[in-house]
Amino acid sequence: MFAKVKSPVFIDSLKLEVSSSVPACLKAVLKDDKGSVCSTFETNTARVNSEYIWQNLNHLPYGVYTLEMSHGEEEMKMRLVKRV
Repeated sequence: MFAKVKSPVFIDSLKLEVSSSVPACLKAVLKDDKGSVCSTFETNTARVNSEYIWQNLNHLPYGVYTLEMSHGEEEMKMRLVKRV
């Protein structure tokens, strides 16, 4: 696993921890329970271990989301919950 989210529950931001041996483009997509894209995040990772804060998620309604991330050729998905 190249990345992890600090907590599977969020309010208005997500903290992404990326560990990779190769710098590459990190792309993340947050989808609601119907599969619609709600927000996207993209950055180039320059260091081997990096932390990124995905902000401005307070406009999203409360509920369950799927986070899809890719870093180079690696991909992963995880379920998240937005709460009050």
